[in-house]
Amino acid sequence: MFENLTGRLSETVRKLRGQARLTDDNIKDALRDVRMALLEADVALPVVKVFVERVRERAVGQEVLKSLTPGQAFIKVVHDELVHVMGDSNEQLNLETQPPVLILMAGLQGSGKTTTVAKLARFLKERQKKTVMVVSCDVYRPAAIEQLQTLAAEIGVEFFPSHAKEDPVAIARNAVDYARKKLIEVVLVDTAGRLHIDDAMMDEIKRIHGAVQPHETLFVVDSMTGQDAANTAQVFNQALPLTGVVLTKADGDARGGAALSIRELTGKPIKFLGVGEKTAALEPFYPDRMASRILGMGDVLSLIEQAERNVDRGEAEKLANKLKKGKGFDLEDFRSQLQQMQKMGGMAGMLDKLPGVGQLPPAVRNQVDDKQMRRLEAIINSMTRKERRFPDVINGSRKKRIAAGSGTEVQDVNRLLKQFMEMQKMMKKMSKGGIGKMLRDLKGRMPPGMPFK
Repeated sequence: MFENLTGRLSETVRKLRGQARLTDDNIKDALRDVRMALLEADVALPVVKVFVERVRERAVGQEVLKSLTPGQAFIKVVHDELVHVMGDSNEQLNLETQPPVLILMAGLQGSGKTTTVAKLARFLKERQKKTVMVVSCDVYRPAAIEQLQTLAAEIGVEFFPSHAKEDPVAIARNAVDYARKKLIEVVLVDTAGRLHIDDAMMDEIKRIHGAVQPHETLFVVDSMTGQDAANTAQVFNQALPLTGVVLTKADGDARGGAALSIRELTGKPIKFLGVGEKTAALEPFYPDRMASRILGMGDVLSLIEQAERNVDRGEAEKLANKLKKGKGFDLEDFRSQLQQMQKMGGMAGMLDKLPGVGQLPPAVRNQVDDKQMRRLEAIINSMTRKERRFPDVINGSRKKRIAAGSGTEVQDVNRLLKQFMEMQKMMKKMSKGGIGKMLRDLKGRMPPGMPFK
């Protein structure tokens, strides 16, 4: 997400870094670049105008003129305004009320609403430690009811049954009554979507809302629709008292205009981002972290949180102890590392959280392919235990056998062995205290004046 915007803003920053002091002229040029970058990212024009004017007002003032590093001060102004336009801070769900807490999900058909219900249910169950029940009021699409039932079973939350012949309002009421009797803490209500906004759809969801009085009403919208996402959010916000927005398919949107437009146009916070197809692929939305990612500064804090949730501590400690004892890093360890990275959302999901990645050429970024990671794992699986533990024994004939067994070519096996050797060298450095240096290097890539989180 935001790859194009990050690239354009990074170029603007590079131009400013060569300036001894900001002047009206080079601020004007920088603002023009920022304006074009936002418009290309499909940010709504009214939002672009307000954003650029805010940056201009702060950039031509004493805040920059007194700075010893004007270019960096300008970056900080843009960063702060990006945070402001996206909502200043993370806004969590209001769960501090008498259970059951009712969360109503609204949105157009095809926005990923039903999948988002399952993702949010899993988030609440695993991270908030809540008992959760899901219910579908989409009586027009029996497949949607079946889909939610399947997802509920997959993530281990309760499913309240509903049928195509039932009244959606009655379904919602009955679900709330059931949850109250069973002492279920959170109920997620999936409503019917349409291919476009229509009066019947709005009337039905208003009746459901009026009948159950949800504590949260979340609008689910496809981020890849750009400005249309913000416009649709405005229409829903006029019909329903929305409390927040969930942006889906954020992993596939290179522009990101919806994230920068919705808060400014509706006044409603983005609370979550859908970043993949799996039920674990839901992230709370942090404006400050997102602003850092947009400016190519990465999001190390989210990466650390992701690692804490997904990395097997037992495996990590086992590897650390092995390295401390001077035992070598072998291909079984390499395979374990590949599996851990996949649990963290794969390389593509990790990459945009690292500082400086946004400044890499597109050709380099596009080489990151999670399918390649699975191919590497298949090659290692095709090896014998001895070959995994002692890679030096892998000769030409063994490479042919390994390639045939994994459905790959000998060149692929050679490429894996080369990557393994590089990883082996890095692990050797880490065993000698190199991890501290790695973190300091990360910090060194952050622009002066910006916090390292």
